[in-house]
Amino acid sequence: MSGDVWFAVLPDGERGMAAARHLRPWATETIPHHSGRPWLLGSWPPGHVTVGAAGDRRIAVIGRCPVTVAALSECAGRLRDIGDVERIAQSLHGSFHLLASVDGSVRARGSVSGARRLFHTRMAGVSVAADRADRLAAVIGSAPGEQLLAAHLLASPLPYPLDDLCVWQGVQAVPSFDCLLIDADGRARIQPWWTPPEPHRAWREGVPAVRSALTAAVDARTAGVGTVSADLSGGLDSTSLCFLAARQQERTRPTGAKLVTLRWQSIDPENGDAAWAARAAAHLPDSEHVTPAPDQWPSWYSALTALTGDAVPTDEPGPWVRDGARMTALCRLMTDRGSRSHLMGGGGDELFSTFPPYLHDYVRRHPLAAYSRIRRQRAAHNWPLGQLLRQLADRGTFGQWLSAWAESLTGAPPPSQALVRSAPSTAWGVGLRMPTWANREAVEAVRDLLRKAAATAEPLAAERGQHTALACVRTGGRGLRQLDQVTSRNGLALTAPYLDDQVIGAALAIRVAERSTPGRYKPVLAEAVRGIVPDDVLRRNTKGEYSTDFHVSLRRNLPALLELFDGSRLARAGLIDDDAIRASLLGVHPTPEALRSLGSTLGNEIWLRARPAPIGPPSTTITEGVP
Repeated sequence: MSGDVWFAVLPDGERGMAAARHLRPWATETIPHHSGRPWLLGSWPPGHVTVGAAGDRRIAVIGRCPVTVAALSECAGRLRDIGDVERIAQSLHGSFHLLASVDGSVRARGSVSGARRLFHTRMAGVSVAADRADRLAAVIGSAPGEQLLAAHLLASPLPYPLDDLCVWQGVQAVPSFDCLLIDADGRARIQPWWTPPEPHRAWREGVPAVRSALTAAVDARTAGVGTVSADLSGGLDSTSLCFLAARQQERTRPTGAKLVTLRWQSIDPENGDAAWAARAAAHLPDSEHVTPAPDQWPSWYSALTALTGDAVPTDEPGPWVRDGARMTALCRLMTDRGSRSHLMGGGGDELFSTFPPYLHDYVRRHPLAAYSRIRRQRAAHNWPLGQLLRQLADRGTFGQWLSAWAESLTGAPPPSQALVRSAPSTAWGVGLRMPTWANREAVEAVRDLLRKAAATAEPLAAERGQHTALACVRTGGRGLRQLDQVTSRNGLALTAPYLDDQVIGAALAIRVAERSTPGRYKPVLAEAVRGIVPDDVLRRNTKGEYSTDFHVSLRRNLPALLELFDGSRLARAGLIDDDAIRASLLGVHPTPEALRSLGSTLGNEIWLRARPAPIGPPSTTITEGVP
């Protein structure tokens, strides 16, 4: 795994030095505490880690943030204690891990969305953290846990509240909204560092904060870095990022720098993305626009056997394998043109659209306004009135919803509105179903996880609409993290400015119901980039649809998929029935639910094939218990 970018965090003590010896064989870089003992070990490219120091205080920013050593050292000098680091960090923009070493204590955290995560375990008698779970698992001799692998069949990345669980036995994930504190003796504890904002701000009042945060997020990735690349799908999310990046380059004009955009073409002639992308590109004449022909761009599910070698780029299973050949093509096309950082629009839908559960809150807070909106939307979408009223009348708690979800894992999936006349669900979330090919033991393992969560888990926000947005942001962040692990290995960092902490905070402070307006598409984002994105580009109020591409890709690659599930690792582990999944693949028209389940199952299978260790209990030669 020599191409992986990773770091580990060690406590400042003699036992921390003993733990460092276990990690050192994989490490190429070391940064010490004030004492001279190792603080950070790992492998990373130049500029990926910035450290500021003042006396015995150290602050490290790891990731994409334009802060300088001098500025970070000045911040370190203003630290009163280790808990003061968040106040100091409020001026930092980008996507990064934030770490501090003060008076022998260590504090570390990732990002709100989970695009930056941390894991921890015990080795050599102390707690050690890292941004990759598999690095810790390799040291302690851990194997993947069967129960968590079963959960990855349900959805991958895992849905809330299972998303803070780690697939490696003996390794724990630090929850996204929490930080990890390790004292000099190597004892660890968790405490919150971020609280979701209350959505009380009117949308017009919130637009300036969104504009400022989004501009800073893009600037953090483009200022002074030379050529950058970005998706230009034709949708509002990626298009806005392209214009923000182009504006930054116009201001700084670094020598030889340019913006390179990428758009892959759908095989569906009815997809409107192409026309809107061309309209946007016409306003960006100084950028290079790369548009591979459909026969020059890999289809989904292509070259699956190339992903089953000895080295797997991700530390957890994930559906990215469906896009594996595309990720390889993306890296080649962009790095050949000089880009080392690629922007994508992930997170835009989660922050600037509303999900149906908001109606449940809206009808209680503003019944007259909600009635008017529901009446218009019901007329437009033909929602059955009785079904909608039952949804809105539900008063079940989050725990009750989780319990009901646990019991319905093998039931019929909720009907698709595109296929069946139905009202949208206003529940706490989508009650995903286990795939039909999952074995009974796998279903029971996931049911047990959900039942345990139902007893203790709390929603991410009091209102269903805000909770759903946060849950989707976390799913998007974890997905981005895996894609970045894939592309960074090939020299191209993948980044999503919408998932930066400041952007999330600014967007989610706006009232949920006001993030969308009947007849207007993503009004908050559109107003935030007005004057940067041309008005004729902002007029789009639709979104591209790619089901045709999925089905054609599935047919093209069916033989390879069938071969993967003939004696699969998942079947040998007792998690799935190969005959059942092959029967589903051979069906004439796989359902949307089957396609979703296929992505998660395929991700699990490829991930296991690339892992030499069998599923089973971890070795206890190094680990001494989980803190």
